[in-house]
Amino acid sequence: MLNGQLRQMDAFTFPSYSLDLSTGEARFDYALTGADGQLRFTEVVTFPLPAQPPTGTRLAALHRVLEVLHLAAGVSYYKAAAPPRLIAPHPLGEAATAFLTALYTKGLGEYAYRNDLPYVLELALEVPAGEVAPVAPLDTASARPLSAVGGGKDSIVSLEALRGAGLDPVPFSVNPNHVIVSVNEASGLTALTARRRLDPALFELNAAGARNGHIPVTAINSLIAVATAVLHGLGPVVMSNERSASDPNLTWNGHEINHQWSKGAEAEGLLRAALTAHAGLTEPYFSLLRQLSELHIARLFAGITRYDDVVTSCNAAFKLHDPSARWCAHCPKCRFIFLALAPFMERARLVHIFGADLFADPSQLPGYRELLGVDGHKPFECVGEVEESVVALSLVAAQPQWQNSPVVTALLSAVPDSAWETAAASDVFTPAGPSFVPPAYAKALAALD
Repeated sequence: MLNGQLRQMDAFTFPSYSLDLSTGEARFDYALTGADGQLRFTEVVTFPLPAQPPTGTRLAALHRVLEVLHLAAGVSYYKAAAPPRLIAPHPLGEAATAFLTALYTKGLGEYAYRNDLPYVLELALEVPAGEVAPVAPLDTASARPLSAVGGGKDSIVSLEALRGAGLDPVPFSVNPNHVIVSVNEASGLTALTARRRLDPALFELNAAGARNGHIPVTAINSLIAVATAVLHGLGPVVMSNERSASDPNLTWNGHEINHQWSKGAEAEGLLRAALTAHAGLTEPYFSLLRQLSELHIARLFAGITRYDDVVTSCNAAFKLHDPSARWCAHCPKCRFIFLALAPFMERARLVHIFGADLFADPSQLPGYRELLGVDGHKPFECVGEVEESVVALSLVAAQPQWQNSPVVTALLSAVPDSAWETAAASDVFTPAGPSFVPPAYAKALAALD
């Protein structure tokens, strides 16, 4: 009965949002509407309280950021029914409309592909007519940066680059788990955290068989970070998304499907433009590592040792309750990060970090064949490009410490000659592609390198 009701939903709307500055609690309301009535949801985001509440221009900018966050966070509830109409609650302006439209189409690309819903890729956000009231510019470019920390090598590299340049970063995370808490403690810096609570009704729908799938959560967390920075009078939000995040997994129905779309350069540019136009933020948000390859970042991380006992880039480990279990050692991310770090670390150090030697385990071979483009397509995970994996394998193969590993030996014979030729001609250690990094921050990264 429930699934039949969900299939009849024809519109998704955003009734209201509220902010209580005495508690830091923001409440975002959503509705799925159909002939049989509505399903309502309320999401709660609790922001860390500042010493002094914002006023004037900063308060106005905060509310404008929350307006965008309200619509962006709705993807979690939209996907339960995926109705054909998406109706904004108020005028938005061109830049915010462009970002949010892309978020619900390209950001839900993997969801649409897995659920065979091609029309989702063509959604058009319906925006009420009218002018958006102007907002005064808020220039926070010179204030302390808020550095997003996810517990993995990338955010650690950014945090240490900012620290090394004397930019005094503030670590930040949403719903930090034991891994992120341990990384923050290892940094020795005082962190800010926010809490995002999904409506329990969504989990009930999922358990009952509602449509489900991957959402562009990085965009949501990025907006929570920007709102936190504005609330606390801090500077730009610094992310750690690398250039391979822009690389699609496959093409379906004429559209590129990218598991990491909200980490990619297109999403970053659209979000920056939306925040500047809609909220007046002159330097709101950028990825410090945007032009770097995964291998380049791995090389930088190898020069940092203080996080060896706490780092993890494994999403599966976040779901484990054992604080000592930081890597599952069986997922695409574990395989790729092990491969990416192997050329730049002593074997004993890498095995210590992972708690396992993945190159000594033949059961890892099918997963590595996917990463190297031998079988299937690039996994729906946050992993580097196929070319990077081939380059990493070539570097590993040249080192005596890895030459007798059964996985390395098997992979060397599996990779076709054409892939080796492409890898030999590539330069994964030269920054490339678009970047929104301000000059002062670019110097910080260059100094670490």
